[in-house]
Amino acid sequence: MSERREVWREGIGVVVATSAYGISFGALAVASGLDVWQTCVLSLVMFTGGSQFAFIGVFSAGGLAALPSAVASAALLGVRNMAYGMRMSPIIGSGFWRRTAAAQITIDESTAVAISQSSPPLRRLGFWITGIGVFVGWNITTLVGALIGDVLGDPKAWGLDAAAAAAFLALLWPRLKQRQAIAVGVAAAVVAAALTPFIMPGLPVLVAAIVAIAVGWFNWFAAPRLEKTQGVA
Repeated sequence: MSERREVWREGIGVVVATSAYGISFGALAVASGLDVWQTCVLSLVMFTGGSQFAFIGVFSAGGLAALPSAVASAALLGVRNMAYGMRMSPIIGSGFWRRTAAAQITIDESTAVAISQSSPPLRRLGFWITGIGVFVGWNITTLVGALIGDVLGDPKAWGLDAAAAAAFLALLWPRLKQRQAIAVGVAAAVVAAALTPFIMPGLPVLVAAIVAIAVGWFNWFAAPRLEKTQGVA
């Protein structure tokens, strides 16, 4: 019973911390040109914080002309959820409706809480608590943020034009714990910053994504593995 209580405590803690970012997203989405209902639908359907912030970041910079790039950027960031889905599949179990519901809430947070538990039942509990909690909390705070953003008006007057990048960095920062991850992030950021003045909004993000994939694929900056030596004093 104490283990289940600990899972609940961990899951609710993640829910509260993650849902708070929904206010920023709602306000920024409205400031970028979406109305309140479009903002809420985007959170309901897309429901992955990194992709949502990437979408409105590109969209706010280029408007409708950058919409294809915004969608592509969001999709690239959302690909990781497919890997999470494969990891979580044996934990979730079988059943069409169960898997359909799980697909919508398979995100960084629900996966992290689930795989940190010590047994399959606790992993399953952690997944559903965190996934459902974040989904409900994120959409509520998105609505609150959208209503606030609608009242505030001009995002530059309140510094909200820079908040998308700050919020995205806040979501990314806890994941930068290894040298390889830091190298991928730095390489992508440098490329995006260098290209931004020269090509249309959205394209620097796509090029940076290709660079990040290349760095990660070839494992250029990973820590060297220690070779085991035998017979050496």
